[in-house]
Amino acid sequence: MKEIVDAITSGQATARDYSALRLPESYRAATLHRSDTGMFEGMASADKDPRLSIHLDEVPVPELGPGEALVAVMASSVNYNTVWSSIFEPVPTFAFLERYGRRSSLGRRHDLPYHVIGSDLSGVVLRTGPGVNLWKAGDEVVAHCLSVELESSDGHNDTMLDPEQRIWGFETNFGGLAEVALVKSNQLMPKPEHLSWEEAAAPGLVNSTAYRQLVSRNGAGMKQGDNVLIWGASGGLGSYATQFALAGGATPICVVSSQEKAEICRRMGAEAVIDRRAEGFRFWRDEHTQDQREWKRFGGRIRELTGGEDVDIVFEHPGRETFGASVYVTRKGGTIVTCASTSGYIHEYDNRYLWMSLKRIIGSHFANYRESWEANRLVAKGRIHPTLSRVYSLEETGQAAHDVHRNLHQGKVGVLCLAPEEGLGVRDEQMRAKHLDAINRFRAGRLAPV
Repeated sequence: MKEIVDAITSGQATARDYSALRLPESYRAATLHRSDTGMFEGMASADKDPRLSIHLDEVPVPELGPGEALVAVMASSVNYNTVWSSIFEPVPTFAFLERYGRRSSLGRRHDLPYHVIGSDLSGVVLRTGPGVNLWKAGDEVVAHCLSVELESSDGHNDTMLDPEQRIWGFETNFGGLAEVALVKSNQLMPKPEHLSWEEAAAPGLVNSTAYRQLVSRNGAGMKQGDNVLIWGASGGLGSYATQFALAGGATPICVVSSQEKAEICRRMGAEAVIDRRAEGFRFWRDEHTQDQREWKRFGGRIRELTGGEDVDIVFEHPGRETFGASVYVTRKGGTIVTCASTSGYIHEYDNRYLWMSLKRIIGSHFANYRESWEANRLVAKGRIHPTLSRVYSLEETGQAAHDVHRNLHQGKVGVLCLAPEEGLGVRDEQMRAKHLDAINRFRAGRLAPV
């Protein structure tokens, strides 16, 4: 492994040099164990601790199949699916691996007693399997997390509709929180040259998800002049949605939970910010009853910030806690576009405010290859910036997931895998200098872990 790291950090190794490197037999990885899946039974979700379930193991390098690539992972990051995986919700991820294993002989590689998790990476291609022509050993890459088979016609208009669509590192094995990862070659994209390894690994899943959800015609199809309500606007998803709204000529109305997070949104360029905690918005009277007076108060606050206008689009991802309010405050004919449900999957809303006002609810899940490529292209051009706030070591992956679970983070948190330190991997210093303040925007407002 040291030879691989030396080749990458030298910046001088050629494709031939990488091809001549001996692959290690094993590598270090953040894993879950099948034997632990019952460890949190009977506990509330908030009380489950990823530090107890995420292990650092030495695991064998997987067999390389057709259309696949082995990547030396320099850095990765933690997403909310890392949290779900680590607390075994909504189901243990081993159920996904078992299902994948039944599909084919190559799928059986994924059905193991351990699960290497992680759905982001930046790194260098080490080997490619038969049928891979676009990528070669030595290419510096990032990976999106859509894994598809495309043997059914359903996926050929939009690959997200492939019946065998999976999220790599969540519904497949050999993910990015490791020193080596196994990906399909059509997950690979060029690493933005002005970013370090950890910065380049941060956008991946959330940037692509926000792009499809907000910008793509498969999502809300945002246009200039739209008012966009963004829940959790300083978080992993919301921080990219805020940037897309600003870059696309829309007006983001950013909802956050602290003054520190409100300041982050203002540093991104947002002017309309609601600190829901400071303003006391509570949309549920109790576990079973929503408070429609709070919906109305929230809608009034939005109009104060927009000059009397309602929102055209709601960027939804908290789910149960906020969905009733989201439907209510959307303008007549507007759109609520939803992915994830971090506060609960069972959504409740008053349908009168949907059907009588001709509103639409659109479900959105990650992004197809083209959407991911476009989202990454905007990062590479310096139009969208990483929202990295803190970096952990691979040994600290459990702590990183714990901090995300407890909402002790802003933007994204990164994990160094093979990279020996932060700040490595920058190839275009001139471009970096132009955007350095934006790149470091979230580093100035870290939240201390507890």
